[in-house]
Amino acid sequence: MEHQHINDNALLSQIAEGDRAAFTILYERYASNLFRFADSFCSSREVSEEIVQEIFLKVWLNRDTLTRITSVKSYLYQTAKNVSLNYIKRARIEDRVLNVVEYNNKNTVSLLENELVYNEYSELAKVAIDMLPVKRKEIFKLRLNEDLSLDEISEKLHISKSVVKKQLYSGMNFVRGYLSRHGAFINLIALLLFYKN
Repeated sequence: MEHQHINDNALLSQIAEGDRAAFTILYERYASNLFRFADSFCSSREVSEEIVQEIFLKVWLNRDTLTRITSVKSYLYQTAKNVSLNYIKRARIEDRVLNVVEYNNKNTVSLLENELVYNEYSELAKVAIDMLPVKRKEIFKLRLNEDLSLDEISEKLHISKSVVKKQLYSGMNFVRGYLSRHGAFINLIALLLFYKN
């Protein structure tokens, strides 16, 4: 069936039935405008492209509910707004974590009251870091051991700065969770000081 001239709601009905051709038409109709809309929030081509992909992934995964939508355009733009704001929220959290990293790399004041506690937590941190996926562990070590900036890591590994941030944040989150699960109730600042070697 020819989809090119079908209106949006009819396309949704086709997509709800699993019609990939209709999905492609909907994507081609809105992707460029949604990209520009997302970019007005994020000002990053790479992130805006990811947001558009996420929007249409949501459309496809939730296709069985599409027939309830009355305005396709409003639905897509509201989804774009929500995804963009979620990205900004995550980015702010990541930035706060990275600010802690930068602060503690420059201010290595002793937060530890005795060497025994230091050694115990340090070993736990090393075990957790060794459990990270290879690329994430490499990024983690470059940041904390070699004190490389995000831009320097990005250049060294030939990956985007946003990927570096995401991987570093995920690594910290895992290590902190590992310490907590193993009874090492330690805050992130102390963790960042422990794993210096």
